[in-house]
Amino acid sequence: MAAVGQGFAPALWRFLGYFTVLTNLLVAVVATAFALRPLSRLAAPRVRLVAVMSIVLVGVIYALLLRNVWKPEGWQLVADRLLHQAVPVLFLATWALAARGGGDANGPGPVRLGVKDAAWAMAPPVLYLAYALARGEADGWYAYWFLDPAKLGDGRMALNTVMLAAVFLATALIFLGFDRLLARRKS
Repeated sequence: MAAVGQGFAPALWRFLGYFTVLTNLLVAVVATAFALRPLSRLAAPRVRLVAVMSIVLVGVIYALLLRNVWKPEGWQLVADRLLHQAVPVLFLATWALAARGGGDANGPGPVRLGVKDAAWAMAPPVLYLAYALARGEADGWYAYWFLDPAKLGDGRMALNTVMLAAVFLATALIFLGFDRLLARRKS
């Protein structure tokens, strides 16, 4: 953005338009809470489910739909690999190795994540969709080509929204299944 005469504020505004960046920030907060205060609400099983599902899909969607959209070099390449590959793998490993039990979905006590927790896992993509569309309407810029209603038209935009929602919900349900499997194996 500096190359086109834009300053820090517009660059920051653009940077915070990406689901990747916002999800990596969420993972940083959750991982920090889990490391420093594992019984806090920010480290609760439901919050970890939301974070792991979101960050894993950041990696998968990037690999399938966005990797060939640009060719980062230098430090951008390093940042790209960290945000889309390293963090998803490392947080997935952290989530898989985390102790099960010791709290309910929201905090301390016995844990049993259920289908309602999958609905909570849908919060980030739903909120991001509203945010991305509002931002795009306000300034004409959409972070992702598959969420640009001006280029896609209403029908394709609706289809993309439904497909992404289905992918996020299915992924949340898969992680719930893994969570239950891991809980049984550890007990």
